[in-house]
Amino acid sequence: MTERRLKVPALLGLVLAGFLAACSTTSENGGVTPVEIPAASLSYIVLAWNDLGMHDLNPTYNKEVILPPYNTIWAQVIKRGNPPEIVTTGVTLEYRIVDNTYSYGKGTGLPLRIYGQFWDNSFDLFGVSLAHDTGLNLVDPNIHNGLSGTMVLKGNHFEVDGVPVVPINDAGTWDPYQIAEIVVRNAATSAELARTQATVPASDEINCAKCHGQTIGTVAILSVLAEHDKLEETTFVADGVPVLCADCHGSPALGQTGPGSSEFYLSQVVHGFHSTTSAACYNCHPGATTKGNRSMAHTATDGNCTACHGTLADITSSITNGRIPWVSEPKCVNCHTFVAEVDTGSTLYRNANAHNGLSCPACHGSPHAQVPSGKAADNYQALQYQNKALPLGSCKVCHGSSKGGGLTGIVEAHGGSQPTSCMVCHTGPISTNNPREFPHRFQQRSR
Repeated sequence: MTERRLKVPALLGLVLAGFLAACSTTSENGGVTPVEIPAASLSYIVLAWNDLGMHDLNPTYNKEVILPPYNTIWAQVIKRGNPPEIVTTGVTLEYRIVDNTYSYGKGTGLPLRIYGQFWDNSFDLFGVSLAHDTGLNLVDPNIHNGLSGTMVLKGNHFEVDGVPVVPINDAGTWDPYQIAEIVVRNAATSAELARTQATVPASDEINCAKCHGQTIGTVAILSVLAEHDKLEETTFVADGVPVLCADCHGSPALGQTGPGSSEFYLSQVVHGFHSTTSAACYNCHPGATTKGNRSMAHTATDGNCTACHGTLADITSSITNGRIPWVSEPKCVNCHTFVAEVDTGSTLYRNANAHNGLSCPACHGSPHAQVPSGKAADNYQALQYQNKALPLGSCKVCHGSSKGGGLTGIVEAHGGSQPTSCMVCHTGPISTNNPREFPHRFQQRSR
């Protein structure tokens, strides 16, 4: 009986904390420049990533509000061996946002940023009174995480939800690519087993006031709430209270399961309204500065958003015709049609796993920031583990018995695109097996 196991690239090793500190240099993003360490010296490795690759948040919270400061980090711990195993017991995972210890009280004058309004108005907006610098949690509502703490086990991975990070560090520098440091410890002794860093993106380029409430050319554009009052006969401006758009227009991004009392999803009305204007994706989504889509293989100057998601009109009509925003999104196999193994079915890429439970983003990177990324911080783990900004692909870092030094070396040593000895165990579904397409065109089979 054929056993299909190998679907995503194997993982590469993580630097031990003391060795990392001794062999690293400070980088421009406040973290460290990773240095490759022989995998044989490691007992445990850890991979960590942001679930979305980019998170939007409002710059102010006293008028229309779309998204709160809310970031989610996932991590998987692997014990090297033959075979390696995903570790879920006997360890604790700590996280902290590097050089960013508080959010309340941060902001700037121009453009206007007053993040503290989120906490000042949290009960009116979200029905929860939050202590400063703690966040909402749509997964575990009774846990309000801060900018440092302990991750929670969720199945075969660890997770922290609702980290209320804003794009200004403690030095006052605006940077949408904040950095999380993840440390794995022995639960009984607190001894450090492994550590890494991951990008925790937070962009406030979703600022509606860039256009609304401004005069552009000769056209005066009403504020969002004034526009809504005019078209829908609401009284938001006169009421003078902050308005969460998802109160009426359901947003699965905020855990809602339906279109809300308006019977129109928020994504549907926002994209539909702007589809008749000259608005482009990066006018609202992060962004010309933030580069919400940073994967070098998938991006262009405008983010290449429409290649996967379609135009604003396409997005609107697909929701009108039954698609649920945030729940049903483009799939890798829509473009990578020659590799059936990348079809995650009804599961989104960010939630999918293969190769005995490894998450797809663990090897390939976060959505919209797959490795290689145009932002150095996104490539941190790829450089740390294999000294090259490519999706992780060296077997030896997890598999203690592996002799491989990395995919590129193996391929070139065996004749480039010619069949290799790998095919003795890893045979593909078609007659032509190109090792450069490893591992998605290869399947592990029992012989």
